[in-house]
This record gives sequence, structure tokens and C-alpha cells, in this order.
Amino acid sequence: MKHWYIDVRQQSLKGYILLSLCLLFLLEGVVNVLLTTPLWVVNTRLKLQGAKFRNEDIVPTNYKGIIDAFHQIIRDEGILALWNGTFPSLLLVFNPAIQFMFYEGLKRQLLKKRMKLSSLDVFIIGAISKAIATTVTYPMQTVQSILRFGRHRLNPENRTLGSLRNVLYLLHQRVKRFGIMGLYKGLEAKLLQTVLTAALMFLVYEKLTAATFTVMGLKNVRKR
Repeated sequence: MKHWYIDVRQQSLKGYILLSLCLLFLLEGVVNVLLTTPLWVVNTRLKLQGAKFRNEDIVPTNYKGIIDAFHQIIRDEGILALWNGTFPSLLLVFNPAIQFMFYEGLKRQLLKKRMKLSSLDVFIIGAISKAIATTVTYPMQTVQSILRFGRHRLNPENRTLGSLRNVLYLLHQRVKRFGIMGLYKGLEAKLLQTVLTAALMFLVYEKLTAATFTVMGLKNVRKR
């Protein structure tokens, strides 16, 4: 009975920690999007400047540097253009929540078959959960990059590039031109970039929570 109570208490504490982490990631993600989107817009345009595009809808740019890019964007497109891609970026904030949801689901399924997860188990389910979350949200990342570049003539009747209407329009255009796989161009590189990092993060998370529970248990023993 005593061990059952301790197990329930630990699971409840883990659930609380996980929920707190999800909310923290969401809040941090929203603030990060709002503060850094202008920098990402300028960064994307400078990286793609001088590139040759087969798409005639794309307007070429000529920026002399970061300051000049900010100046030209504000002058020619308005200050709100610096936040192009904000809407899909805010949707992408849910990526960690999806990742944690699948991680907990997979972990619970494994714990039904064994008493304790090994480091390899944690690493693998962490990688799988991140791969699922990235695959689900990747079309939004594709649209996000298009909106950040911004220099295109698509959907001219609606200049609010971050709106839901334009997000749906760009998704439709992407599928129409390249097929459904056009939404997932570059996914392999993104998975290589994020999956290993997430797997290691979950491994560290489990080790830290296990160490915390061990210390708490020792303290309880000492108090008695």
C-alpha cells in the first residue's frame, strides 16, 4: 500500500512537471515569435538574396545589409511586413505540446510491459515523438518560410501575409504546383536537425526527474 501511494504520488508529480513544462514552452514560444520574427524575416531575405528562382511570382531583392533590409521593408511594405509569417509561427508553438503528448503516450504503453524504462527506451521514444511532431507541423514551417521571404505576387487582394486566408492559399498553391509532397520538401534535413536534440533532451529530463525523486526519498528517510 505504501509503495502504491509513493508510485501514485510520483506519477502525479511527473504529470504536474510535464504540464508546467508544456505551458512554459507555449508561453516562451509566443513571446519568442513576437520578438524575433522581424529578425527571421530579414535573415531569410538576406540568405535568399541573389538566388535564382524559377517561380516568376517571386520579386528579387537588393539589400545592402541588415539595416538597409529593415529600412527597405518598412518603406516599401510597411512595418507589419516585418511580422510576415507570425500566424504559422504561433501555430508552430504547439510543436512541443504535440511532442510531449506523444512522448507520454508511448512511455505509458511501454511501462505497461515493463517496470522501468532504460536509457535507450527513453532515447527512442523521445526521437519518435519529435519526429511525429515535426512531420505534423512541417507544412506550417514551409508556409512560414514563404511568408518570411514575402517577395511574391501571390494573392494580391490580401496584403496581410500572416492571415489565415493567405496561409490556406499558400498551402493550396503549394499542393497544386508540387503535389502533397511539396509541403514536405526539406523534411529529411529538419528531422536530422531536431530529432537527435529532442531525444537527448528527453533522456536528460528523465535522468533529472529520477534524481530529484531519489533525493526527495532520501530526505523523507532522514526525517523519520
